[in-house]
Amino acid sequence: MKSTISFFIAAALSISAHAAETTSPPPAKPVRVILVGDSTMASNSGYGDAFCARVQRSNTCINLARGGRSSGSFRAEGRWDEVEGLLKGSAAYRATYVLIQFGHNDQPGKPGRSTDLKTEFPVNMTRYAQEVKALGGVPVLVTPLTRRSFKDKVLENNLQPWADVIRATAAAQRVPLLDLNADSYAAVQAMGEDEADTLAMAPRPEKSTEAATAAGKVEVAGAAKSAFDRTHVGAKGAAYFSNMVVEEMKRAVPESAGMFKREGEQ
Repeated sequence: MKSTISFFIAAALSISAHAAETTSPPPAKPVRVILVGDSTMASNSGYGDAFCARVQRSNTCINLARGGRSSGSFRAEGRWDEVEGLLKGSAAYRATYVLIQFGHNDQPGKPGRSTDLKTEFPVNMTRYAQEVKALGGVPVLVTPLTRRSFKDKVLENNLQPWADVIRATAAAQRVPLLDLNADSYAAVQAMGEDEADTLAMAPRPEKSTEAATAAGKVEVAGAAKSAFDRTHVGAKGAAYFSNMVVEEMKRAVPESAGMFKREGEQ
């Protein structure tokens, strides 16, 4: 009798377990982040890789930023085609966020890369946002990281006009905005020149030359050289500003908060 009861109990448990397996929801799709921008976001000279390191391993982060690129040359070189190709596979992800940051190389004086602030730059940024949305992604516009050049203890911000265009574009397109320019400017101004110089790719020379301490040398269309300047960042600067971008992302896109590791988590 006991064996019969045990048999029925075991059978019932087996059926219950099978039912639970067949009714449980499928695992959640991962989230993907694609970074698009210039050297201040790119590998080895910007904060992009450090940002990707903060994304949970169950998700995907791809840094496609490249040194020396502007909102115009990034597309002209065919690099945007790669982004569009990736976006065509967006169905495999719960969401694909495309963080887009330009401005440094859109400024005048950079042949083949500079764009007109009034007639070209706004059109370029608008087009990026619209194309990401059309392909099922979520465009996230990022204002350019501040340079770290001081004059009479006051931090210069010659990227302000480009940041203003990006803010206006984000509002007009109703897409998330990460105001990195405002955040980084305030933080660097507060820390002062000496501390800000420790964020660079190389130590500040004891006897700084005018070229080394300039707001930013004209960058060739490639990776930044491993030398001191006040535009690009080393490991310390990358960690510092990537954390800033993570916090901005959490505020601007609250549903993305769960995709990040806690600061210091491996």
